[in-house]
Amino acid sequence: MKLALIQMNIAADKAQNLAHAAELCGKAKSADVIMLPEMFCCPYRNRDFVKNAEEEGGAVTLALCEMAKASGAYLIGGSMPERDGEKLYNTSFCFDPAGRMIAKHRKVHLFDVAIEGGQKYRESRTFSPGEGVTAFDTPFGKFGVIVCFDIRFPDMIRRLRDIDFLAVPAAFNMTTGPLHWELLFRARAVDEQIFTFGCAPARDESAPYVSYGNSIAVDPWGRVLARAGAEEQVLTVGIDPEEVRAVRKQIPVGKQNY
Repeated sequence: MKLALIQMNIAADKAQNLAHAAELCGKAKSADVIMLPEMFCCPYRNRDFVKNAEEEGGAVTLALCEMAKASGAYLIGGSMPERDGEKLYNTSFCFDPAGRMIAKHRKVHLFDVAIEGGQKYRESRTFSPGEGVTAFDTPFGKFGVIVCFDIRFPDMIRRLRDIDFLAVPAAFNMTTGPLHWELLFRARAVDEQIFTFGCAPARDESAPYVSYGNSIAVDPWGRVLARAGAEEQVLTVGIDPEEVRAVRKQIPVGKQNY
């Protein structure tokens, strides 16, 4: 399986971001699975979430459908501000190679932090929390999908025990990223004996929220297979799904219950 993580620059204009995402997906040649970053369609800021929110079936999901069809790949469409009635959600929509929506995950754990001398943010001022876990099947194995802060909650991920891959559109910041980004992806990979993939926006020091970048792919042994830097990049990596079964056979922790 060939995976492409689209670590892209995010502009203020939604239409520009959609066109740029489509352009970068076009560069992910022969990828079987493509992932976009959290909030790929607008800046990571509460007022921009409100300004750019739209219902399922709007411009963003239609554009994602077309990206999946054009690339002929499974597409994990980062995340976007989804409007549903009076509520907004941080939602990841997923599509098959024919452009059919096959899953959507509404971020369950909202990013509400106040770190002394560092990042302060309150995502719950805008978004409502989603519920439940999300997974979909592919010929390569089963994907679980969560969004960013969800990765800090291993009990939630454990409910996806039969997955082979965990896809995480995310936007860690310059406080937590250097300390926790790689650590969390490697920990979840080892915990569940799965591949973990994190896709982030490229770093823009002038943005209202500065993404750490460093999109990453980790194997079930906890080894980092590929990692981007700060700049925009289409990060591609070959994945052998059989590694999941090999690791679980050699270290059969899933067979022990206490």
